Amino acid sequence: MSTAAGSAFSSVKLPAGLVQQAREAAQPQRRSVAGQIEYWATLGRIAEETGLTVQEAREAIARHDAAARHAVPTDPLDAIEARFLAAESSGRLAQAVRQTVQDNRSKAPAARRAA
Repeated sequence: MSTAAGSAFSSVKLPAGLVQQAREAAQPQRRSVAGQIEYWATLGRIAEETGLTVQEAREAIARHDAAARHAVPTDPLDAIEARFLAAESSGRLAQAVRQTVQDNRSKAPAARRAA
């Protein structure tokens, strides 16, 4: 008998339309339906966490998949550093810092008036 803690997989219910879309998208990529849905979930997670465009996320996943096929498991801190360096080299890090500073500046006068 398999339990959730003893298995690397879980069952979920998905809308039939989504499963059909995944089936259609998976075929040319030679992925399984589950693999296609996992791919989409990975794209979405990366996009939300980093603010990447869809194209940048696809490229990041392609690099990640290629590295995963050839690499031994890495230290989580190495993975964080790699993501940081990728954001830095693409200019996304500087853009995110500028946006955060701008957002905080717009909030600062309101905070000072309330004090």
